[in-house]
Amino acid sequence: MPSKGNRLSLLVALLTLVALRGVASADNIDFQRDIQPILKSTCYQCHGPDKQKGKLRLDSKSLALHGGKSGKAIVPGHSADSALIQRLTSKDEDERMPQDREPLSPEQIATIRAWIDQGAPWPDEASAADAKIEKHWSLIPPKRSEIPAVARTDWPRNDVDRFILARLEKEHIGPSPEATKLQLLRRLSLDLIGLPPTIDELEKFLSDESPDAYDKQIERLLASPQYGERWARHWLDLARYAESEGFKADETRPNAWRYRDYVINAFNTDKPYDRFIKEQLAGDELWPDDPEARVATGFNRHYPDESNARNLLQRRQEILNDITDTTGAVFLGMTFACARCHNHKYDDISQADYYRLQAFFANVRADDNMLLAPPDKLKEYRDKLAIWEEKTRTIRDEMAKIEEPKRKALLKDYFDKYPKEVQTALIKKPEDRTPLEWHYYHKAMLYMSPTSHQFLADAEPVAKSLKGEAKQKYDQLKAQLDSFKDLHPGELPIGTGLVDVGREVPHTYILRKGAYDAPTVEVQPAFPSAFADDAQPSFRPSENSSGRRTALANWLASPENPQTARVMVNRIWHHHFGRGIVATPSDFGVQGERPIHPELLDYLATEFIKNGWSIKAMHRLIVTSATYRQSAGYDPIAAKIDPEDRLLWRHPRHRLEGEAIRDSALAISGLLNPTMGGPSIFPQVPDGMESRGGWHVNSDANERNRRSVYVFVRRNTRYPMFEAFDMPDTHESCGRRYNTITPIQALSLLNDRQTMDWAKAFASKVIEAAGDDEQRQIETAYRTALGRKPTQSESQAVLDFFRRHEPIISDRLARKERIAVPAKMPAGMSASHGAAVVDFCHMLINANEFVYTN
Repeated sequence: MPSKGNRLSLLVALLTLVALRGVASADNIDFQRDIQPILKSTCYQCHGPDKQKGKLRLDSKSLALHGGKSGKAIVPGHSADSALIQRLTSKDEDERMPQDREPLSPEQIATIRAWIDQGAPWPDEASAADAKIEKHWSLIPPKRSEIPAVARTDWPRNDVDRFILARLEKEHIGPSPEATKLQLLRRLSLDLIGLPPTIDELEKFLSDESPDAYDKQIERLLASPQYGERWARHWLDLARYAESEGFKADETRPNAWRYRDYVINAFNTDKPYDRFIKEQLAGDELWPDDPEARVATGFNRHYPDESNARNLLQRRQEILNDITDTTGAVFLGMTFACARCHNHKYDDISQADYYRLQAFFANVRADDNMLLAPPDKLKEYRDKLAIWEEKTRTIRDEMAKIEEPKRKALLKDYFDKYPKEVQTALIKKPEDRTPLEWHYYHKAMLYMSPTSHQFLADAEPVAKSLKGEAKQKYDQLKAQLDSFKDLHPGELPIGTGLVDVGREVPHTYILRKGAYDAPTVEVQPAFPSAFADDAQPSFRPSENSSGRRTALANWLASPENPQTARVMVNRIWHHHFGRGIVATPSDFGVQGERPIHPELLDYLATEFIKNGWSIKAMHRLIVTSATYRQSAGYDPIAAKIDPEDRLLWRHPRHRLEGEAIRDSALAISGLLNPTMGGPSIFPQVPDGMESRGGWHVNSDANERNRRSVYVFVRRNTRYPMFEAFDMPDTHESCGRRYNTITPIQALSLLNDRQTMDWAKAFASKVIEAAGDDEQRQIETAYRTALGRKPTQSESQAVLDFFRRHEPIISDRLARKERIAVPAKMPAGMSASHGAAVVDFCHMLINANEFVYTN
């Protein structure tokens, strides 16, 4: 048995060997593409234009090949003799490079080694001695590429196909034949609305022989309100949407669902993506009288928050970190979080860039009592409220006197738990508070009244704490107050989002190692230097806002921004093919995947902007392409050249998300409730499942059967079926869900009582349509669930199953065992046959063909 140290050395050697094999099978290493980014992110700080430790400079071809104190850094053709490799792989920590940071990964070292062994080709134009260092590909604004010429002119349906085909022809691969009409409509329907097509929809499409039959289906699906429900779910992953705080208490955020409804409506109305960005980052600043734009700011209100934490400086910093990280990942597709504690190790993002980006959000606070009424409605409400207040003033004053001792006690207990600097901020006169103290004040609020904006203790716990004569008197007064309820204007709709604390902004500092209490140099808001070149933000403060977020939103949504359009079109592509052109949708940096079709990505980005940032137009372009319409059939010759189908020689099969599986099962069983919007639902969960914060199952079964996008999202208790099928952790933004295959998924669909309820309803629907004709039952079930007729062998297998299974069920029924039987059966049909149909329908819901797109 080798020693621990030897085992570690063997592991490193093995990883390096595996990496080298991967490099050896690739094309020749390209310096600008593969080597320069590594050197730039890890070496230039000490061996670049500003500093040359050991007299070594690695940004200049001639100086690097000459070497430094340790000898020749690079010996072309001989990596083992190159001081660079020796220092990168040294076991002596004093010798190993880079210093004061993590060593290079085995893959990076293997890439540099292979490059040196290939002769260290280094074009003159990539040397700092002669030219500016090339930017990473994603930092260069997209340029509309020339449409490539292709040999096979009969296959392309639009320009997307010409990019794809040109690459396939280069690799001597042919595209796959077109999928059948049945496969196309099922694929299109699941992609665009997240539901399988009905038998009626399939029959209409099959009988439509017009040239634009397929295009008409696209328009029907894009016009469906269910489209917004489907595509909103993808965006909610990015927004780390949840309806609870997270952490230990995980309290409910009662109005968070309004943001979800906003996103659904934005997709259904094809809100231009640039407007979509601006509303979510600065809707309250740009359109303060538009309730929808204010709700949109909920995007950055979805941070997790430990609401009982008393260190408000730390709590504020953690929230700002979350907002900064999410904004950078979602809109710019870069891992800004890596620069929180130090300069990014791989990408051109400095620690100063991180905090300059954060400074745009330095003045935000949560507004969880956002009145969502236009000015005229708000005035009408306040006028009516004033009448009610005048009529009930005496009663309310008497109630307040009874409450006062308990209220003071509650406030004192709450107040005393805060550190001194927060207590000072709370008791200061408003005109004396600093900008940071105003943040403490708003964060420490027990309850912010949406109409009076007073610092109050919540009336409910005060009332509950009353006892004896005080409680009796209070209840009498409460009854008198209730007698005036007809005068009360009722409740206005309440939303949750972000607003600025005011015009003045707290200072932003670079934090030493990211520690909230270790400020160093003050910074001002500025766009990340690698993206913006010399662009500078300009602010237009208002009475209640700094205007900073508006400046950021306008820059992000600008056609000149190098990343925004690219990132979004890649996300759309990802959800149509199961993999983006860049396979890491939220990481376009050095450590992310390189685009498989870079020219196509730039073409799509420029087309997106040209078409007014229309997401629906991008869908049309993609799903009308021959690339999208290919079959998923296997080609052994193509698979040998491109085993992962990265070049898209066929349509890639991919599994549906848990939400789409649940919705599809409800749809084919006839149980799906199409009601849109409103507060979230609580479906049944397994017995014994506990949830801090509560999971109150809806008593109305029809309400429980609404679409999955309306299922309540509790951070610490994800809905079990969705969790089994890789629903992301909502504590952070998710650009790409895992796509696992586990026994828990199969067991969930096989054994969960809800799945059996779906199967019973599905069987009832099948029997209602087919009567007691077994062959028609089988055909109806297949067409409903899978969109096709069964093959002869499949039909025979089901008939054989009925013959074998029905006697077993009869015996179990005779022993009075509980068996799932359809709710409705025609006269003369045996319960044993009805139960066999339920089991058959249950099998179809569990079929791979049902849970995968083909």
